[in-house]
Amino acid sequence: MYNQIISNKRRTIFLFGVVLILIIGLGWFLSWYYNSPGILVIAVLWSVGQALIAYYRSDKIALSVSGAREASRENFLELHRIVENLAITAGVVKPKIYVMPDASINAFATGRDPAHASVAVTTGLLERLNKTQIEGVISHELSHIKNYDIRLMTMIVVLVGAVSLASNLFLRRMWWGGGDRGSDGNGQGKNIIALLGFALIILSPIFAWLIQLSISRRREYLADASGALLTRYPEGLASALEVIASDKKPLRAANSATAHLFIASPFKKRAFASWFSTHPDVKDRIKKLREMTD
Repeated sequence: MYNQIISNKRRTIFLFGVVLILIIGLGWFLSWYYNSPGILVIAVLWSVGQALIAYYRSDKIALSVSGAREASRENFLELHRIVENLAITAGVVKPKIYVMPDASINAFATGRDPAHASVAVTTGLLERLNKTQIEGVISHELSHIKNYDIRLMTMIVVLVGAVSLASNLFLRRMWWGGGDRGSDGNGQGKNIIALLGFALIILSPIFAWLIQLSISRRREYLADASGALLTRYPEGLASALEVIASDKKPLRAANSATAHLFIASPFKKRAFASWFSTHPDVKDRIKKLREMTD
């Protein structure tokens, strides 16, 4: 667990660096292409601003995008009690609790650290899972919080979106604005730089997507195992995952930027699509949990 926490902190720094390099690289190319240094300054300010937003506000963005609303204690007393008891057992501060009005069965945790964390569940989860299964799901999400998975997972929502948006804006600018390199410098050298710049603009969203996929699936296995140890009952989470896997309702508010946050993919995909999923196969997760019981 401690190795995972250290690894997640390192990955967060690495992710910051990669995104800054991508956006600044795009800005440098356009400043060269248009012979306008001001574009590079804008790119630097944009990348730094997005990084700060990702660190301090990405959890609020993820909750808002998912349509989550804070759950009052009066209306969701049983859910509050489950989270409180498990948070005490896990040794973390009780996270804020949110509910998503959606008939599908899913949940996610978000925040930059255990002291600023939130857990969100769908109304479908509360209606269709029993108490033991809900405890299994919440223990999984609290494990993400304790392991600092949430910081890395939540920041990706903003940073990947920032790279894709910047690339799209730069591509539109080049498409409609033309270029202004005049006759200075070596023609062949300019053509090579232009070709590399075009490639960077086109491939940047793909790089960002690969970064999202590169978050190890082992974090889900680790959260499953840590959650099972938290409740001392692996079957609770295993049976919850079975119900989630059999659910045919896609999450209405799901999108590719936030999909990796959820306990299971919010999209209902065909088998071959699992190769590109940020989540490991649910059946394999259930098998490993039941091996813990055995």
